[in-house]
Amino acid sequence: MIAKGQKISERYEIIRSIGEGGMANVYLAYDIILERNVAIKVLRGDLANDEKFVRRFQREALSASSLSHPNIVEMYDVGEDNGNYFIVMEYVEGKTLKQLLKKRGNLTLSESIDIMLQLTDGMAHAHDSYIIHRDLKPQNIMITDDGGIKITDFGIAMALNSTQLTQTNSVMGSVHYLPPEQASGKGSTIKSDIYSMGIIFYELLTGILPFKGENAVEIALKHMKDPLPSVRKQNSAIPQSVENIILKATAKNPKNRYNDAKEMHQDLLTALNDERMDEKRYVYPYPENELEQTKVIPVIKEDDVLDTTDDLVKPITDETVKKTNRWIWVLSAILGGIVVVIAAIFLVIPAVTQVPDVKIPNVTGMSVIDAEEKLKKIGFNVNTEVKKIESDEVDKGKVVKTEPSIGRSIKKGSKITLFESLGKESYTIEDYTGKNYIEIQTLLETLHKLKVQIEKKDVDLSGDKEYDEQEIVGQSLKAGTKVSEGDEIILYIPNIVEGYPDMVQEGWTLDDVKAFCDKYNITLTVNEKATSEYQKGKVMSQSRSSGTPIIEGSNLTVTIAVEPQNDTNPKPDASIDDLLP
Repeated sequence: MIAKGQKISERYEIIRSIGEGGMANVYLAYDIILERNVAIKVLRGDLANDEKFVRRFQREALSASSLSHPNIVEMYDVGEDNGNYFIVMEYVEGKTLKQLLKKRGNLTLSESIDIMLQLTDGMAHAHDSYIIHRDLKPQNIMITDDGGIKITDFGIAMALNSTQLTQTNSVMGSVHYLPPEQASGKGSTIKSDIYSMGIIFYELLTGILPFKGENAVEIALKHMKDPLPSVRKQNSAIPQSVENIILKATAKNPKNRYNDAKEMHQDLLTALNDERMDEKRYVYPYPENELEQTKVIPVIKEDDVLDTTDDLVKPITDETVKKTNRWIWVLSAILGGIVVVIAAIFLVIPAVTQVPDVKIPNVTGMSVIDAEEKLKKIGFNVNTEVKKIESDEVDKGKVVKTEPSIGRSIKKGSKITLFESLGKESYTIEDYTGKNYIEIQTLLETLHKLKVQIEKKDVDLSGDKEYDEQEIVGQSLKAGTKVSEGDEIILYIPNIVEGYPDMVQEGWTLDDVKAFCDKYNITLTVNEKATSEYQKGKVMSQSRSSGTPIIEGSNLTVTIAVEPQNDTNPKPDASIDDLLP
């Protein structure tokens, strides 16, 4: 972690931390040269020595530096300072789209379409520069107070024309927005971003995710196989034209999706037009689970066969028969000699020089030295190179098996290779702080056979750090710890007790409060007060203070600021002193 007041590259003074991720930490800093606030993403110290991560981090800078669009966070600078690899970006004041959804539950139809128009416009610009985001989700979309959006974190973006990506594209994006082709291990294309935007559109309108599961694998399989739940069943007021946009964007077969973000943008522009209100449900032109076509071998017709028998038939004479008999006698003599030689090789000689077969004894669990002595006494040659393998059953340093395998009968003098145990297969624990616990739990339990427990842990909610309910905030084993199958690890997630927000300080409107009360089934009472001290339409006070636990069915009273009336006439009961200046 970088401390407050520390300067990076003698130019950017750290103000505070504003976010932590699995790959980098983000700080609010002040550019002392241009005198402005900036956001700095710094590669985590434990990854700075990993060449693979450094290349990926630098690739983010190179890909994002070419983008200049009002809906994409602008990048100013990139560099390295005392081993800290950093990217300097535009600082956006606002909240993430995910935070807004948590606050509001879901957005209105017009709000959702407005956000999607900005999102598709920004991504169309990125795609024109041959850049795929590959990790589009509400957490990576900032929304400002005026309703504008900024796409951020091209952390795993990939240039389509890059020739330096030699490894298979790994699935790195959030699994809830993961396209089927990425879930199945295939590469990403422009249409992969379109799928993610379709899932985001679904969540904006409904406030829920279409696919949920107990682990990342289960969710990924649903993206690959399960049909998308109908958005109109969640809200019948949504027109079919809007659902068709979601259906087309989230098609499992990329052929059924929009060709590019521009095409999706154009469809969104006309979604609420009168002529589209009676639009029929979108039907996929291609199968969603398209199979390869079977190649058919053409049938050969009788007319295609050439009749050449007349050219092949020759007359047989006595001379021909005599010549044939002579050749038969010569060939018979040669074959007879060959049979005698073969019989000598395979029957007579082995009988004279035969080496007895010996059964390989069981040397499992013995030390390498003891096993060598035992095998040599019987008459085997032992390979000087001992191979080492991991074993859950045989102690480290002992023999696990032989090659050829134990129990086989082979010739005396044959060479045998010993396999020495390295002990149980081990895995090095990493720092999982800031990552999604569902994905990490799936990784540790499925691939490394660890026992994973999830426990809640109290966190400081008074600062600027906002925690996600699925975010890992601690772990029982430190990074670098070696573990084996069956070992236990505890992943801690924040113990977030839902409490009332500070509606006054956060600038809530009456619509915000109503959406909040609808979400938690709270009875709302609204008072109005004329004042010039607060902005019109904003909350002045709330009956339940910030942090108070939310109880479903309880009551809440808020006071909303309204403009004071300019009444120049004196009140009937006003005294003359009240009228004097």
